[in-house]
Amino acid sequence: MHQFINGHYREGDGEEVKRINPATGEHAETIRYAAAKDVDKAISAAKQAFGPWSQATPGERSEAIRKLATELDRRAGQLAAIETAQTGKSIRMSTEFDVPGTVDNAYFFAGAARQLTGLAAGEYGAGGTSVIRREPIGVIASITPWNYPLQMAGWKILPAIAAGNTIVLKPSELTPGSTLVFAEAAAAAGIPDGVINIVTGTGRDVGEHLVTHPDVAMASFTGSTAVGRRIMELASRTAKRVHLELGGKAPFLVFDDADVEAAAHGAVAAAIINGGQDCTAATRAYVQTPLFDAFTARVAELMEQVIIGNPLDPDTDLGSLISHTHRDKVADFVERARREGAQVLAGGYAPGKELTAGAYYKPTLVISADQRSEIVQEEIFGPVLTALPFDRDDEGLALANDTTYGLAASAWTKDLGRSLRASQEIQAGCVWINDHIPIVSEMPHGGYKASGFGKEMSTYSLEEYTNLKHVILGQDLNAHKPWQDTVFRYKD
Repeated sequence: MHQFINGHYREGDGEEVKRINPATGEHAETIRYAAAKDVDKAISAAKQAFGPWSQATPGERSEAIRKLATELDRRAGQLAAIETAQTGKSIRMSTEFDVPGTVDNAYFFAGAARQLTGLAAGEYGAGGTSVIRREPIGVIASITPWNYPLQMAGWKILPAIAAGNTIVLKPSELTPGSTLVFAEAAAAAGIPDGVINIVTGTGRDVGEHLVTHPDVAMASFTGSTAVGRRIMELASRTAKRVHLELGGKAPFLVFDDADVEAAAHGAVAAAIINGGQDCTAATRAYVQTPLFDAFTARVAELMEQVIIGNPLDPDTDLGSLISHTHRDKVADFVERARREGAQVLAGGYAPGKELTAGAYYKPTLVISADQRSEIVQEEIFGPVLTALPFDRDDEGLALANDTTYGLAASAWTKDLGRSLRASQEIQAGCVWINDHIPIVSEMPHGGYKASGFGKEMSTYSLEEYTNLKHVILGQDLNAHKPWQDTVFRYKD
């Protein structure tokens, strides 16, 4: 069963489809999608649960989420196995990054639930004391992608329920398994029925019905920029609040004083993480001319050393991509770049032999592409890194910003001034210096420009899921308020 509604697993009433294991090409399971009436049931359950959950004290919500964190940690092995089976990512990635990151998020939001604060009370006008209330919004509709099913579920669910909301979440129809176990763990931890509901189905049939439902107060989406625009359009019909974490095309800026070895290792890890299926993955390396040849040669060498293979093997660095269709899309980007004159220094093909049946693609380094070409400008979502040279610092920073996206970026330099300038001038929600990828629960994640708006993680994300209310407590009990004379003079 792939629906979790009002505290229980349910069978969907939609179409039945087969899910393929991307690493083997074999049939993995059969999923029955939700229908519109399943979505309606989930929203109804969330609406009914909202009153009691929103009125629980911050301490009560905190304790419930703390128990959820413990329950997720107890199921760590199960979650990692499911995450690898449904995505094709390496078991090391699932075990050492996805699951512990989600557990840590849960512990963080258990504490953050008790930190909902506003401005201190005060007298800002004559005769009244102003108080700020931060209140939950209502039923939240969330839609998560297939690249990090478990982590994205945590990023959506945890701040929403910590702030007192209830939620109906649609995971990708390709990867619902770990999200369903997350909801199951929440029920086992004592989080009331209806607070967390999961509906599995396509964006067209389930996602759009969820976002447009009149009882949903806010829509939160992570995925492509194109779909994000569609979510905004749909949500505007009922004036819903929208929270979007969209695509990225992260620049990797290497100045001529950088440590080449550190930058090359950082580039390979940041380019192939999660098969490159990461909105923050390094995709555009801009390298100052004196270091360009050494950097690209070392990156190509390191890419050839990446162990690609069975994702369940703990020695595997890079598992499969999410599907054969997506693998072919990545390959087509590289082939078109070749035809346009770009040079492939490493990878650029799908491995054969025992990996032929899976959706695998070799780590790939492309040089000599044009800055305006699609391989430089568009999101590939695969283990492909382009590298281009630049001469002046101004030029490098301009190239880093020369895209519609603005989710993440990094700059590599030993110079403090260059570090500060890069962190100030690069238009991205996260800028790393001499590193690329690490995130922490205490700090926000979210984009600029076409990469969306709103923050995940950190206490800033709690603000996304609350309404601010200004309450004025009148101190003057006299019938005559002096300000009223402006409108209507007081008469005895």
